Amino acid sequence: MQTDPFTGRPTCIQGGRLPSDEERRALQHDHRRRLEALARFGAAAARVGIGTDPDDDLVLWESDEIALLAQADPLWRELHEAAAAFRQLLPIISLEDFGFPEEVEDLLAECGPRLRPISSGVEATAFEAEDHSIYKFFMPRPNGCIGGTFSFRRGEEIALLAEAADGSYRAMLEKFDLIVRLDGMPTEVVGVTRREGVLVTKQTLGALLAEGADTSRVQPAPLIPIPSRFLRAHRDHPRLYFVDGRPWLVADLHSKNLVRAIDGRLRAIDLLAAPLPDGLVAKEPLLVDWLERARLDPGACLLRPVSDEEL
Repeated sequence: MQTDPFTGRPTCIQGGRLPSDEERRALQHDHRRRLEALARFGAAAARVGIGTDPDDDLVLWESDEIALLAQADPLWRELHEAAAAFRQLLPIISLEDFGFPEEVEDLLAECGPRLRPISSGVEATAFEAEDHSIYKFFMPRPNGCIGGTFSFRRGEEIALLAEAADGSYRAMLEKFDLIVRLDGMPTEVVGVTRREGVLVTKQTLGALLAEGADTSRVQPAPLIPIPSRFLRAHRDHPRLYFVDGRPWLVADLHSKNLVRAIDGRLRAIDLLAAPLPDGLVAKEPLLVDWLERARLDPGACLLRPVSDEEL
């Protein structure tokens, strides 16, 4: 394992080289541990009456913020320990670590010589480093939200309508975990900046696809097409994916979010996703039935097969 040139921390990503199977398993494990630590942290905060929505205050929490309270009360001690455990998995970093000037206002215009600007979108600004690794800087919004997710509602003639909505830090961390689960481009979470709340990731370099290329037939194999009577999403290529048995909507894998890796395979570098809402799903018996069958058989038909004896 190498050392990251900006943070000095261990990294398995360098340019276009794909990590070994062992490195990839370790990377996936890190994503899961980070999400578990954030869930534990959020639960501990809720027990002492601290709000967790949006979750920017949690993610930017100073590890010694309640050290004195932790010595006097078990619940506050639990919160202090949960915060410290989470901070180990999402360290505080600085934009200055990457060569940006203090109080930077424009990442694209003010980056240092060790980063080459690649693109800037609604969620993130991307750069290529000297070793050809890709660094992405996700900027939070004034309301404390960051990135994107889906919001769901019932439709008149359809079970679920999914629309893009403001995301959270947890939703971002879940997205990075999903990318690795789907055998997408290896993605590390580098850290978050204390002053600006910028979430920084590092990703393996891949070759871009042609602008507007049709990716409908090259979606990651584990993704399951969703019958149109069950869901309509205002994003490209909506698909179903099960995360530890729970159904998720995964979408937006268009030509800008897939690249060709050094092994020739197309791999996801970004996506939009959210778990299907339990409450709304429960109101649609046909959808509940299909999800249960699709979990066991990705090729499950819209309606449950009926034997001749039942007719």
